[in-house]
Amino acid sequence: MKLLLTSNGLVNKSIVAALLELVGKPAGETNVAFIPTASDAEEDDKGWVIDDLVNIKNQHFNQLDIVNIAALPKESWLPRFEHADVLIFGGGHTRHLMHWLRSSGAVDVLLELLKTRVYMGISAGSIATGPTLALSSSTDAPFAYDDDLPNDVVGLHLVPFHIRPHFNSSDFPKASEEYLREKAKEVPETIYALDDQSALKVIDGNVEIVSEGETLVLNG
Repeated sequence: MKLLLTSNGLVNKSIVAALLELVGKPAGETNVAFIPTASDAEEDDKGWVIDDLVNIKNQHFNQLDIVNIAALPKESWLPRFEHADVLIFGGGHTRHLMHWLRSSGAVDVLLELLKTRVYMGISAGSIATGPTLALSSSTDAPFAYDDDLPNDVVGLHLVPFHIRPHFNSSDFPKASEEYLREKAKEVPETIYALDDQSALKVIDGNVEIVSEGETLVLNG
């Protein structure tokens, strides 16, 4: 299984190169599906979603599709997933994303799809791949955005560790090193804290940090 788990998407040359290495062919021959579902539950300005899409578009992929699993039946989104070489799960409300991954039936086919496709996460899309949503900024409330999610909320289990995006960002106070070091005492698994210029490249469980910024590994 191949994954590229980012904090902020395709924001620099190192992360773009890592994605193309995982895909194994040039951008011009690569089809991408962007899943914006996590952003549906977020209020206020959505400029960050546009920024993510612009960064993807600027790579000149063969095709960029937008597929919202919360708005489409399985018979509509599944063929479009199958047509893609890369499935990009965008940022936003992690619990909302997990709800629709389950409700839509995507969790039932994802492992099979990822035998021949690359999973790319942006923020919430990266957090969701772990064993739980313990480090998510989403709560049990369906449209809330807070920093106290119970540790027992289950993730996709695609990787055995946790991602904390936006490391040391002033917009995410609980992504600070001080907070995460305390949180690591409660969370037994490894934590990778990634700033907005960083990502993890994962191939069959082997993890490589790809960064033009700052990262922190706890419980490693």
